[in-house]
Amino acid sequence: MPDRPAPDPVKLLAQWMEWEKGEATPGRVMANLKTGGLRDLLEALAASKEQAS
Repeated sequence: MPDRPAPDPVKLLAQWMEWEKGEATPGRVMANLKTGGLRDLLEALAASKEQAS
């Protein structure tokens, strides 16, 4: 499996905002967030919070 690029928080937020503005369906947004690496971003944030505790 090829290496995926690091998640881009700006791009992920833009995709989320498309849903909030009614420009994209929830299913399309979820697919975009998944392929955009939202899980990786959230896992990294959770790990950094755990390390800070």
